[in-house]
Parts: sequence; structure tokens; C-alpha cells
Amino acid sequence: MKTDRPFFLVSGPCVIEDEAVTLRIAARLKALTDSLGIPFTFKASYDKANRTAISSFRGPGIQEGLRVLAKVKETLDVPILSDVHRISEVAAAAQVLDVIQIPAFLCRQTDLLLAVAKTGKPVNVKKGQFLAPWDMLNIVEKIRSVSSVQPMITERGVMFGYNNLVVDFRGIHIMQQTGCPVVFDATHSVQLPGGAGTHSGGQREFAPVLARAAMAAGADGVFLEVHEDPDKALCDGPNSLPLDQLPALLVQLKAIKTALAA
Repeated sequence: MKTDRPFFLVSGPCVIEDEAVTLRIAARLKALTDSLGIPFTFKASYDKANRTAISSFRGPGIQEGLRVLAKVKETLDVPILSDVHRISEVAAAAQVLDVIQIPAFLCRQTDLLLAVAKTGKPVNVKKGQFLAPWDMLNIVEKIRSVSSVQPMITERGVMFGYNNLVVDFRGIHIMQQTGCPVVFDATHSVQLPGGAGTHSGGQREFAPVLARAAMAAGADGVFLEVHEDPDKALCDGPNSLPLDQLPALLVQLKAIKTALAA
């Protein structure tokens, strides 16, 4: 599939740990993507409502989290993406976020989809781990029923037995038939959901492999969760990439995208 459009990157830590860490990561991502000419949207969650255990770190909550995200946006002049889990969050989130994300587990929640779509903000819907690629058309049509803004769809793997995900790269092409940009979430696709008992495991070493494969399959964008020290991250560390690995990977992804356009 030939295309001369650059791919875009959605990236950041899984969750806001504190303001200083969030700003440092965002600044490094902004500098890197500027140097490579890659459109960039910063992502971090203010609340991870679907953590494995009651003891899992969820984030600072909506009020403090949106304050931090607004600070990132103002300081670095980057668009911001984060997820909402309930309708009561949508109005406040829409005042700060440039893209509102629907988590994978909630992608069929009609009322939440409609509430987000009615804000007029771009929507990124993560495909549920339980859905086929063609099922996303029904979700896209829900959004289109109340909004003219083009949604994005994010592939993040499908459940394969217990505590494991696999990726069918045919799904990228299938979901692009909806007319929506398709993003590939390389780091959540190597997650092992609940695989460590009280938290999810992951195989971050395979995230670059899948990201390169997705780019070759024609993905419009790539989603990568990153951290300064993933082994110390408070959420999704096992499937997050170290920031230091990102420059080489982005150069490779650019080269693959260029080859597709040749």
C-alpha cells in the first residue's frame, strides 16, 4: 500500500506518576519527534480504572491529572491524548484533551461513545481484545451518528487463551476500510493481561518487532508507552519501552514508511 503521508506517534508513560516525571518524558519525546519530523501526540492516563488488583496504582485522579496534562500542553505546545472511563468525566476531560480515548474494555459502551463524540473532539477507540477487526465498523458508525469528526481506531491485540495476546496484521487493512486512520499499539500488544497474578506482565522486547511489522502492514500511526526506567514504572512497566530505545526504533519506522511510498 503506497502512501506519502508521514506516520504519527502517540506516546508517553502509561499513567501520570507525578508532574516532574511526566514533563521530562514529554519534553524528550517532543525533542525527538521534532528532530525526526514525526507528528506527535502525548499520552498519559490520569486514572487507570481497569487495573488488575485493588492495590494497583491508578494515577492522581481526574482533577490533578488534567492539571498536569494542561501543564504539558502549555509548556511544550503538544496535543494531548488521555482516556475516559465514565460519562461524568467527559466534560472536564474535553476542556484539556485534544484527543479523547475510549479504552479497549469500554469500546462497545454506546452511551460513553456518544458522549465523547458529542464533544466534537477527535476520538481514539481502542479495539477490544475480544473483537474482530470488522466489528469496529459498528463502533465507528455509533460515533458518526452524532459527530462529523473522523475517529481513529487502535489495534492492541486479541486474547489468545489465558493471559496472552496475539496480533493479526490483516486487521490493520480491514479496519482502514472504515475510512478511519488505524493506529497500532505496539506496547499493549505485548502485554500479558493479569499474567503476573496481581498485575499484568509483558514482553517489551517484542514491541519493536511488532511496531516494524505494523508499519510494513500500512498502519497510519504507532502507539508506544515509554518510561525512563520501565522496571520502576508504577503501571505497565513490563510492556513499556525504555526511552533510550526510542530514537533507533523511530528511525527504522520512518525508513519502512518511506519504502512503502517508493
